[in-house]
Amino acid sequence: MFAGFNMLHDMMPSRPFKTGYRAYSVSMLPGNERSDVEKGGKIIMPPSALEQLTRQRVVYPMLFKLKSDSTKRETHCGVLEFVADEGKVYLPNWMMRNMLLEEASLITVESVSLPVATFSKFQPQSEDFLDISNPKAVLENALRHFACLTTGDMISIIYNSKVYELCVLETKPGPAVSIIECDMNVDFAAPVGYKEPEIEPKKEDGVCVDSFEMDHESGGFQAFGGAGQRLDGKKKKEESVNGDAPNAQTASQQKGTYTRGIPDYDYQPGVIRFMRHAKPQQEKEEVAEDFKYFSGAGRSLRDAKSRK
Repeated sequence: MFAGFNMLHDMMPSRPFKTGYRAYSVSMLPGNERSDVEKGGKIIMPPSALEQLTRQRVVYPMLFKLKSDSTKRETHCGVLEFVADEGKVYLPNWMMRNMLLEEASLITVESVSLPVATFSKFQPQSEDFLDISNPKAVLENALRHFACLTTGDMISIIYNSKVYELCVLETKPGPAVSIIECDMNVDFAAPVGYKEPEIEPKKEDGVCVDSFEMDHESGGFQAFGGAGQRLDGKKKKEESVNGDAPNAQTASQQKGTYTRGIPDYDYQPGVIRFMRHAKPQQEKEEVAEDFKYFSGAGRSLRDAKSRK
């Protein structure tokens, strides 16, 4: 008989837990200060709630939706302990601020089942969050004290005795997700008030000049344009009398010819040009019109007497 009753009890579907409580901040909890509650997203409920949850066979992990009829705000949380006074629940201060609750405000606590998180995006509310060397690791460590996340919540984490607030911008696969034993990707948005550093262009004679345009227009850019030096300290043979090495590359640029290593700015797609260094043709000497080839008189190396 008892075996059949137990089997019937196991087959009965679980009923949702839904009860009204007076909400108080953790600072109102009797006894020693509970800083561990402020570090996460879990609440403290009365012992009668545990008895009722066990009797109604609520699925683990125990997740709850907190809703305020007066402020029309809601959020989701887990439970840390069942040691509160009857009719009361104690919430972290950041959760009280999100729901716009005052001490002893009436809220409804309802058990829910949430999907497992796969992605979440946060936005720091201060640029001081960028001073943390590894913010992703700090956030992942702080989220171990949370049971779930709700889109739109402003959560608080504590690192090096400093409180950082982060807004939950997005959660997937739903607006409220469970983060217990999950593989979740975390992303950050730019902090509130953050501006990208502006790169100022170079200034020349009080006028801002773009370095690329200046080099392109004036021909200032030269690939490997530095002067060479000998290891023995002697001067190079190609140096001129004044000691200035000739720059063939600059000279070729002034003539308008293509130099190896310099981009061809006149390039047209589909056209292949072969650059050749053509030698200048020598000018022909002008010849007089009355000039005749081999018209001179002949001369003999012997005297006339020797011929006789």
